[in-house]
Amino acid sequence: MVKITDVARHAGVSPSTVSYAISGKRPISDETRRRVEASIRALGYRPHAGARALASSKSNVLALVVPLRAGIHVPVVMQFAVSVVTTARRHDHDVLLLTQEEGEEGLRRVADTALVDALIVMDVQLHDPRLPLLRSLDRPSVMIGFPAAPSGLTCIDLDFKAAGEACVEHLAGLGHRVVALVGSPPEVYVRQTAFAQRVVQGFTAAADRHRLSSAVRPCEASPAAARAVAEQLLSEQPALTGVVVHNEAILEPLTDAFEQLGLRVPGDLSITAICPDELAESLRVPVTSIALPSAEVGSRAVELLMRKLDGKGVPEATLLAPRMTERGSTGRRAAS
Repeated sequence: MVKITDVARHAGVSPSTVSYAISGKRPISDETRRRVEASIRALGYRPHAGARALASSKSNVLALVVPLRAGIHVPVVMQFAVSVVTTARRHDHDVLLLTQEEGEEGLRRVADTALVDALIVMDVQLHDPRLPLLRSLDRPSVMIGFPAAPSGLTCIDLDFKAAGEACVEHLAGLGHRVVALVGSPPEVYVRQTAFAQRVVQGFTAAADRHRLSSAVRPCEASPAAARAVAEQLLSEQPALTGVVVHNEAILEPLTDAFEQLGLRVPGDLSITAICPDELAESLRVPVTSIALPSAEVGSRAVELLMRKLDGKGVPEATLLAPRMTERGSTGRRAAS
């Protein structure tokens, strides 16, 4: 590993001069600065993160606050995290991942130290208790998710309400009149997690607009729970022909359960989902889906933070329009 002493020797100056050239704390001649910069490039030297922080009064670290609460589908959360980390590195920032239940006290503890320059907050609730603190912090933040009252905050996410509506619009356009939403585990709704609530709002609004018979059923993330929900829906809605799934973990077992109960997909039952494309494409019957743009959301959240750190203005709200891909799981409602 190249050290500052190696750069100094290569440039023919003292280590302190190299430090001054990097930090700008003391003036040095243009000729000396150019020589030091040429040696840094030639040797591939990268200043130690701690040294950069001391020189700039910044840590070059972002906090990603993603409490791994019950009902959270960890593989999808990690897609967001990988995108945040990858984009942050392009901006020469590292990421501190906070996975515990970081309420107001936890956020304040992090913000009151020099550990991080800014925060990205996930698993946002409609009435999130962290909002007053985020509005008052002297460090910029971005929320992946939209609370009920987002004023004064910077928020980005897929437009989940529009996504729920789009799934119903697709089914209604194929002639389906009885539809159901199989959603996240119950505890996600109890917490009033924003993205799950938005999907329900969109689903219900579109079903009402088209005068469809509809039902919403939370579902635990297990094959047994998927089977139980399928049985319950068919018992309560024997004419069911369209299902929207917003629960990645049970998409395949739910499809299997309906088929075991005698419904062919898509001959008897059309299924749409809000999930990652790679999951929708990989199933035995590829599923018509709204893509979950975790990579884009994570990357753009970091870009918004970088602009805020540079003192530039950013929009308060960034909603990504849903993108549906039709696959083999949906078809026209069979004639009765």
